[in-house]
Amino acid sequence: MRVNAREHQIQAYYRALFQAWGPQHWWPAQSRFEVIVGAYLTQNTAWMNVEKALANLRVARLLSVRAIRRASLAQLERLIRPAGYFRQKAKRLKLFVAFLDDRYEGSLAKLFARPTETLREELLNLHGVGPETADSILLYAGNHPVFVVDAYTRRILARHRILPETTDYEEIRELFEKALIPLEEAVAGPGETQHQASAAGFPGAAHPPSAMSTAKRTALAQVYNEMHGLVVGVGKNYCKRREPVCEECPLCAYLPSKKPKV
Repeated sequence: MRVNAREHQIQAYYRALFQAWGPQHWWPAQSRFEVIVGAYLTQNTAWMNVEKALANLRVARLLSVRAIRRASLAQLERLIRPAGYFRQKAKRLKLFVAFLDDRYEGSLAKLFARPTETLREELLNLHGVGPETADSILLYAGNHPVFVVDAYTRRILARHRILPETTDYEEIRELFEKALIPLEEAVAGPGETQHQASAAGFPGAAHPPSAMSTAKRTALAQVYNEMHGLVVGVGKNYCKRREPVCEECPLCAYLPSKKPKV
């Protein structure tokens, strides 16, 4: 498939999914630091497990930079245990706070004021931070216009014969970012009503509005935000790893098997 054709297809997917489901209010969090904690916790686990761990941290009042800094490693491990790999993740959260203290005086505002590429490189140099985690922090906590690529993205691209599932992360990210730029002007801000209800009666991966999902952000970051949430909705509910439910998916018409032969 030619590059331009790929870009047009990604644009068509965005329009079809947004028309079907509307805003996804992703990432569900009450603060930028909660987004960062969630980005670490969601590594190699389901979001429902992350929510349990976040609930524990919330009850213990440990969802702030200051609180994580003061908490013992043992306490942190115990609270985030539902998210799995709790020892590794507790150490990584401590390392992030130490990095923030060392380079940015503990200030998220100073951290996110850095240029996108510079900050992305710094995050990727942190132990336990890969491209997906770094980009989630940049986009959802920092309002930096980067697209987050996950396993759902790869699966959908492969099944629609756009790119192989083994395609390099950066190539996929570049494709989505370039494809979605033309949609920037057509997207309303997160505080505006873009779509009141799901036309298909199902909200994809939608969550109730939260402080972070409704926070002010640039139009381009909003496009990337919505597209990732919509892709998650497809992957979780239709483009499943073992038993896909293609006929009910809003992207069914775009499958290669559904296209008329010429």
